[in-house]
Amino acid sequence: MIARINALFPLWAILFSLAAYFQPHIFTPMKSNITPLLVAIMFFMGVTLRLEDFARVFKTPKPILLTIALQFFIMPLSAFFIAKLFGFSTPMLVGMVLVGAVSGGTASNVITYLAKGDVALSITMTLSSTLLSVVATPFLTWMYVGQSVPVPTSDMLLSILWMVIIPVVLGVVVNRFLQKLIERYEAFLATFSMFAIVMIIAIVVSLNQERIATIGFLSILAVILHNSTGLLSGYLISKKLGYSHKICKTIAIEVGMQNSGLAVALAMKYFTPLSALAGALFSVWHNISGALLAGYWAHEKKE
Repeated sequence: MIARINALFPLWAILFSLAAYFQPHIFTPMKSNITPLLVAIMFFMGVTLRLEDFARVFKTPKPILLTIALQFFIMPLSAFFIAKLFGFSTPMLVGMVLVGAVSGGTASNVITYLAKGDVALSITMTLSSTLLSVVATPFLTWMYVGQSVPVPTSDMLLSILWMVIIPVVLGVVVNRFLQKLIERYEAFLATFSMFAIVMIIAIVVSLNQERIATIGFLSILAVILHNSTGLLSGYLISKKLGYSHKICKTIAIEVGMQNSGLAVALAMKYFTPLSALAGALFSVWHNISGALLAGYWAHEKKE
């Protein structure tokens, strides 16, 4: 039952987004809960990890380094150019760049599993990019939009530390002492994380309900292009470098699926609700595209 609920993650995201769009008054009062929800997601991810997962960074460094290079180069760069191409306002430009500048999302681990990719490698990639995002995210945001808006680099560093690193580390510590119990209820932890992500999406959609009605189409198209750029470049470049199909799938999913929940939280904290729109739309779309891609890869005849 729980597995079936988790498998319908994209559907829940769409349904809650529609509910938030047509009944925004239900979700707008929950604005202050975005950051606590993100902290909960990071903690749940940490709880499912062991210290051994960190050691894999040193055992298989090449695909991890490639993924990080693609993630922090292609994603913010393509976000910037797409936003410029579409003539977006500064708040929307900031939102697109934030989505491109954050680390890989935890949903990539689930999609990698469904796509029959390398789950252990995916987790290690997510951990590596999350740790690097403490420096990379504020630096990239400053580099791309620092001339247009004041970027609070030091504050963002502290926010990522409190919202990402500390919850993940606490989760790993909990796993260290309660590993057997965690393994038994891991599916439930995934459900809690899914619910938290869905709630973040719904809250941001409700806060941007009027804006979505007027600029939604271009925003959705931009997000689809951005996500597709990450997925395609991740797969094609890793394939060109000679990695196996399984590794290529894993890299593609990791590059294309960003931690949009973090982008939303940072946008809401330091910029405007409009800046959070790109992250909210990305949260919905990358799970849909990831689920579709995973379905195709999981049922392909040749691995």
